[in-house]
This record gives sequence, structure tokens and C-alpha cells, in this order.
Amino acid sequence: MSRVPDIPGALIPQRSEHERWLKQTVARLCQLEHERFPGSQPVSFGMQDLQKLDTQDYWVCEKSDGVRVLLFIYTDLETNEQMVFLIDRHNTYRKLDGFYFPHYDDPRRPLRSTIVDGELVIDVDPRTRQETLRYLAFDCLVVDNQNVMARPLDKRYGRLQMWFYEPYAKMLRDHPQVAMNHPFHIKVKQVKLSYHVDDVFNIDLPALQHGNDGLIYTCAETPYIPGTDNNILKWKPPSENSIDFKLVLRFPPASNRSPDPDFFAKPISELHVYCGDERGSPRYEFYDVMQVEDDEWENLKRSGEQLDERIVEVHWDPAKEHWRMMRFRDDKPAGNYKTVVENIIKSIADGVEKEQLLARSASIRNAWKARHSEQQQRPGPPPPPAAKPPQPQSNHSSHALNGHAPRRPNGPETEPRYGPLAQSPWSKVTGPEMIAGMYR
Repeated sequence: MSRVPDIPGALIPQRSEHERWLKQTVARLCQLEHERFPGSQPVSFGMQDLQKLDTQDYWVCEKSDGVRVLLFIYTDLETNEQMVFLIDRHNTYRKLDGFYFPHYDDPRRPLRSTIVDGELVIDVDPRTRQETLRYLAFDCLVVDNQNVMARPLDKRYGRLQMWFYEPYAKMLRDHPQVAMNHPFHIKVKQVKLSYHVDDVFNIDLPALQHGNDGLIYTCAETPYIPGTDNNILKWKPPSENSIDFKLVLRFPPASNRSPDPDFFAKPISELHVYCGDERGSPRYEFYDVMQVEDDEWENLKRSGEQLDERIVEVHWDPAKEHWRMMRFRDDKPAGNYKTVVENIIKSIADGVEKEQLLARSASIRNAWKARHSEQQQRPGPPPPPAAKPPQPQSNHSSHALNGHAPRRPNGPETEPRYGPLAQSPWSKVTGPEMIAGMYR
């Protein structure tokens, strides 16, 4: 497993007036009625989801093994002062210093308030082993004070590229010394059409300099949905599907005569499932037991870290039929909710192997092409009814007697001044597929 990066920035004190104002501002920009973490969450990929790839347009990319954070840029419209924050899944805020994001129209002006979705990863140079903290942006909720959550993914991705990233990248090319003050590098994650998943496996994954945690399929036709989004699918090989539980250690008694626990003995490692909040506190229930070998327990003890009551990521070992520890997930505020756990269990039992994804690519491509061909051939709206030819007027009409064109009743006399409209060069038939980074 790759190392999970620490989130940079100065922590905004929780429950402070500053944090309350930030949460209210984010909720207003996202047009939400709550102040919870506004990011979307995927669901596990199962066999039934192959049908979704056949019937809808999906994009696919590698799922980075890092820390999910939102990049929040706030710009005061009166002073043009720009502040930058990171929002983690705990819905805590950290202020970043050193960043400046220019406006796409005029780099002398700051980009207005923007919320970008992405992940922090640690890239390791394979030759020098030098580590680079990098933010991989893959979606956006608000760009330049405009909420784009209701737009489909292709439009949001175009705004992310053209309005957010390209002006910033140009600034760094023109003034490379500016990057010295930045706490991390920024890059937009590359995506592919769902039927090109073989390119992700064969080209993208081997070139990665950070850890990988599977694939992400995102529907290109649907809006951005805060919370669990059934149109975002997280794929892993069934044997690598993992679940986040809370680890609770149960130590045996020191002796038959003493009820005190023996903290030198290896405890039973219970896994507790998250069942929601009760009176503002998370509630957990016992779910199962995690297997910890003797040498693993000795290594955990030597680490000197607190082990009890932490969120732990585990996977199912089908050969030995028990849960095994992968790593602690201190970046997550709680374990997976019990219904999410049930869905992951189903995906483990009904999972899709890599070979099945690759074998399905031809079917997904044919269905995609057929959908888009049908859309192009679909007739447009009917043309407006043609104007009726003028009716002959009565001999009593002074215009007809004088040889003038008949006049429409209750309307002014007009003569045509322009010819028929020309075909637009940007029509769906003749125009380019992408304009200014956005698909039409």
C-alpha cells in the first residue's frame, strides 16, 4: 500500500466563526440546504453495473490511492482578495498560502470563487525516488462563481480545463518562479471513454508514480450529486475490495482471579460497522473479527501508535476465510455505513474481474456508437409553417386597384430586406466535436 499524504495547510479551528462562515459560503455556492461535506461518493462496481456501461455514456480513469479533498478558492468581489482552502471528508478546512489562480479572460484579475474536486497523492520519481505532493483534479462544482453541478460531466470537465487549469498552467509557464511558493503541484486527471478501459490498464496504470486503488467509472450524462452517487462506480478486482470499519481491541483478562485486562497479550480485533449518528455522536455495532497474526501484532505494538478506536481498512481473504488488515484510514471521519458494507459484500461475492471488463469493451463501444448515431440521425424540430400566399383582394381594395401588394389586416406594411439564413459553421453536422474545451 502507498503512503497516504498528510493534508497541508493551517487548520481552521472547528466550531469557530471563521469555519461557520466558510461552511455557509460553500453551501451557498453549491446551492445546498446543509453544510455537510458537499463531495460525491462512489458505489462499488458489481456485475449488474455492466449493463449501465452498455446503456449510458461513462468515462473511466484510474482511482488514485491518496486523500480526497476539495480545493476551495474564495475571492472577495469588492477587494479581489483571493483565499484558498482544502476541505477534507471530515468537513474540516485548512487554509493554504502561496496560491494565486488567474481569471481565464484576464490574468491580471483573480479567478472568482471556485470549488474543485480531486485527490492528493504522493508521486515518487522511479529514478531519483524524490517525492512530489500533487493534487489531481477530476471534477468541479463551482467555477468563477458559477454553479455547474447541474451540468453533465463533459461540460464540467471542459470548465475545469479551460477556466480553472489552463490559465493557472499558463501563469506557471510564464512565471515558473511562482510555483516555488505552492504547497503542492496541480494537474487535471486524464480520462477515457469507457470502452477504452484497456488503455487505462495497459498505458495509464504502468506510467503512474503513485499508488492505484482500482478504476472509477463516472456517468458523463448526469449532474454532480453530493453524497452517495449511484452513477459513480468504483471498480476493484473482487479479491481487493476493501471495507472501512472501526477497530475495537478486546484484551483477555490477566488471570482467572483478576478481571483486569492483560495489555501484554494479543487481543481480539473486533470490526465494528458504522450505523449513523445518534445525538451527534457516531454509533457502531459489532460486525466481525479481523485476523491478526502474532508477528503482525508485534509489529503493531512496536509502532508505538494508538491502535484502538481507529478506522481500519480491511479486505477478505477467500483462501483463509477471514478479514485481513490493509492500513489505518485516519483521513476518513467514520467507517463505511452499514448499507455500504452490505453493497461491498455483494460486490465481493458478485464482483467483476479485469478480464470480464476487457471482454465487455467491444459491446460497450458498439452500444455507444449506436446511441450517438441514432442521436445524429434523429430529426430536429419541425420547421415553422410556410407563409400562406396572399389571397386576392376585393375589387373595392384601393391597394389592389392601384397595383400594390395586398396589406395584412391590422399589421404594418413591410418588405423583406434579407435572404435566407446561412448554415452555421458550428452546427452539429459540420462543426467540431469540442469548442473551447467543452463537448457540444
